[in-house]
Amino acid sequence: MSAGAHGEVQSEDGRFRVTRWTIDPGGAIPMHRHEHDYVVVPLVDGTMHVVTPDGAATAAQLRVGQSYTRTAGVEHQVENRGSSEPVVFVEVERLS
Repeated sequence: MSAGAHGEVQSEDGRFRVTRWTIDPGGAIPMHRHEHDYVVVPLVDGTMHVVTPDGAATAAQLRVGQSYTRTAGVEHQVENRGSSEPVVFVEVERLS
């Protein structure tokens, strides 16, 4: 993936893909576009920064167990800026 970020696919059955993501302090998941609707399940409390293709950044507050959804087509980079702890979440993509 990118320096300081890695994903581990935990399950994929043709209907869903479940990936556990870890973004280390100073790390980022590079710019990407989501091809499927998805759910994010935070495993830690913390802040991650979401950067859109035009460079706009938004601080997203994560709370353990407070999931959220996004639709296909979302394009962004996800960063862990200046944190002393990794940002960890599970992403569940609906493949069909």
